Amino acid sequence: RELSEMDAEDERDLAEMEELKKTERACLEILKKYDFTEWELMEWSEQQAVFNFLYDSVTLTVVFGPPADGEFFAARPSRSIISLDFESFLDEEQAPPSSCLVQRLIFQFLESRGSWQEKCPTLHCLPQALFDISLVVNRCKILGQELEFLERWGAKFHLLETDVKDTEVKLVFSSSVAFAKFELTLALSHDYPSAALPFSVQSHIGNIGEKEIAAVLSSVPVGHHYLQRIVFSIHENLLQGPR
Repeated sequence: RELSEMDAEDERDLAEMEELKKTERACLEILKKYDFTEWELMEWSEQQAVFNFLYDSVTLTVVFGPPADGEFFAARPSRSIISLDFESFLDEEQAPPSSCLVQRLIFQFLESRGSWQEKCPTLHCLPQALFDISLVVNRCKILGQELEFLERWGAKFHLLETDVKDTEVKLVFSSSVAFAKFELTLALSHDYPSAALPFSVQSHIGNIGEKEIAAVLSSVPVGHHYLQRIVFSIHENLLQGPR
């Protein structure tokens, strides 16, 4: 008799595990429908879900609560969400400045949204939250790649130095042909690249100043590879010959 009771309990446990796996598969199918899947699912249990972003340098832990009344997710009652916690695992001392900037901008965005739990109170809201985060991670990741490109190939565009400090990027241009050397400092935010960048100019040699830079920047549309296109345009319009 005891054996049959244990068998029945085992069967119930197996059935529950199978149901949980089905729910997980259904959830993943819904989440995969979004274009920007910058996250990787590390864990999905009865208690919580863990997602990693940006080469495992940012982790989101979502803690589940009891079922939410009247809401369904993947054809089952939706779970309430108790908390969404973000954590950075980037070693800022070892990481390149471009990676540190990307991380700062991502966390600037996460903090700017206030309470994520209020915006995402149930499992039903989780795909939209993952989409919003992924969109910003994707944009910031591309910015990091642009900075790496400029650090490697900047000399081709008379870019002498690329320096990152907090959320500002300082670009030092120098051209003997144009008899000019100046610093352009751009203030970046998590909105990049959808808004024009505040800037300041410090001239060292020659007469390229704020007025000349402003004229060039106003002709560069915001959007994909905005920073690289700014550098290309300055090189093309201001550093090719005497002014």
